[in-house]
Amino acid sequence: MSREPLPEDPFAGQPDWAPRPPRAIVPMPATGGGDLRGRRVITGLPGLGWRADLRADERVVQGSRTYVPIMQEQEWYRAEAEQIEVFAPLVPQERVWIETIGSAPASDSPRDLLSRLVSLDTPAHRDPVAVIDSPSVLGRRVVQMVDGVERRDLRSVTELYNNAEGDICLRVAAELDWYRWAWTGQLPKTMEVPVHLAWLE
Repeated sequence: MSREPLPEDPFAGQPDWAPRPPRAIVPMPATGGGDLRGRRVITGLPGLGWRADLRADERVVQGSRTYVPIMQEQEWYRAEAEQIEVFAPLVPQERVWIETIGSAPASDSPRDLLSRLVSLDTPAHRDPVAVIDSPSVLGRRVVQMVDGVERRDLRSVTELYNNAEGDICLRVAAELDWYRWAWTGQLPKTMEVPVHLAWLE
């Protein structure tokens, strides 16, 4: 065993060597107007809880109430890809929040238990989590950073692994292909993403 000192870390003192994280998901009330068709939404009731991985269609007015047709994301993708009708329950507009893209999180902020506490009045905003910091990534929504540009609507199809070059990576598929795999059994086209370029939404 060699007694020579280890070389210095080439990235020590350079916090910007890695790509900046993607922007956070910030829920906004659907009551604000705007086009809802195909938007990612969260539904629920303050004090009770929230459900995500849903898509909306255009608002429906019945009497004096406004509703939003909501469907599971897989059903939305199937309806769009195969041009078919799917069941979409009507949810009162005031119980729907639109997932919007906010600002980039502070990358150096500590994440202890108390900083993770949220109010139950509205869905919480979601800061991206570096894939390397997550115990499991299979099936999760992934954002890939490519030259400072966010590539969204991806799903992880593997956990982390070492590739032939010894790099730590994961494989991702376009979200449509991920869901098509469920309803047709057709394997998705995938691509390899180095772990330092991937975050979970």
